[in-house]
Amino acid sequence: MEKHMVARLMAKNDKYACSIADRIIAESGETDAWYAYFDDFVPLLDHPKSLVRNRALHILAANARWDAETRFDAVLPAYLAHVTDEKPITARQCIQALPQIGKAKPQYIPLILRSLKNADLSGYRDSMRPLIQRDIAEAAAILEKDLLACREAGRAPSEGRG
Repeated sequence: MEKHMVARLMAKNDKYACSIADRIIAESGETDAWYAYFDDFVPLLDHPKSLVRNRALHILAANARWDAETRFDAVLPAYLAHVTDEKPITARQCIQALPQIGKAKPQYIPLILRSLKNADLSGYRDSMRPLIQRDIAEAAAILEKDLLACREAGRAPSEGRG
């Protein structure tokens, strides 16, 4: 795995860049090899191009499971800011990835649920708002179920971030 793969995520050819992201996400489901580049993926959350932000959201979510060093603690506020990204598709991508993060890092579930509950969707067009609301409801239902399972198992996450 080469560091220049991160640069390929910003390639002008979106189809190519998406295939790189898909590869990283798939491999991250099997191995922690891409976690070594976690800090290189984080700046992509602030990329001006929404497609690059989408890739970063999914790659970081896929690598949350390998985060023994708790690097995600520092990233979570910036990640959750994308719940109301200026681009509604990016907001949806973020929201849809949150259950994966909650599964890997149950201590984040209370903060994620608060972020979803407090999301101001007034800036989105009427045509997009119901889709985002549905995504929020679906993600929240999954996260609440996971939170309940943790509590029943005696592993109740704290109300804080980590």
